[in-house]
Amino acid sequence: MADPVIAVTALCLLDDRGRLLLVRKRGTEVFMQPGGKPEPGETPAETGVRELVEELGLVVDAPELTPLGTWEGPAANEPDTLLRATVFLCPLRGLPVPAAEIEELDWLDVGEMEGRRDLAPLLTEFVVPELLALAREPD
Repeated sequence: MADPVIAVTALCLLDDRGRLLLVRKRGTEVFMQPGGKPEPGETPAETGVRELVEELGLVVDAPELTPLGTWEGPAANEPDTLLRATVFLCPLRGLPVPAAEIEELDWLDVGEMEGRRDLAPLLTEFVVPELLALAREPD
């Protein structure tokens, strides 16, 4: 039988130094981007907007999200489960404050993740390489 697949939205918020905002959920050891599972009838962007408010107290509008990609890989906190993540670049508007299930925040310099063993597979395998490729593109 195939592994179950969970659809999620993940958001990439970068600070003025180009560091990526990461969150760690209560009871877990792995850092990932903010985001989560959709409510019935939500688009991926609507999910991102809702989760951002719930998890970090930050407000953006769905049209402000820029699609980065959709990837599938192993879920960080759910064994034998695949994650299908729609990932957006999102403006950072204000100071994020951990709320709901978020226990800790961290800022990742995407060019310096070597040696980190506490990062979600989606982040290391897909998101960071995509962000690095974007950073290398000429303006």
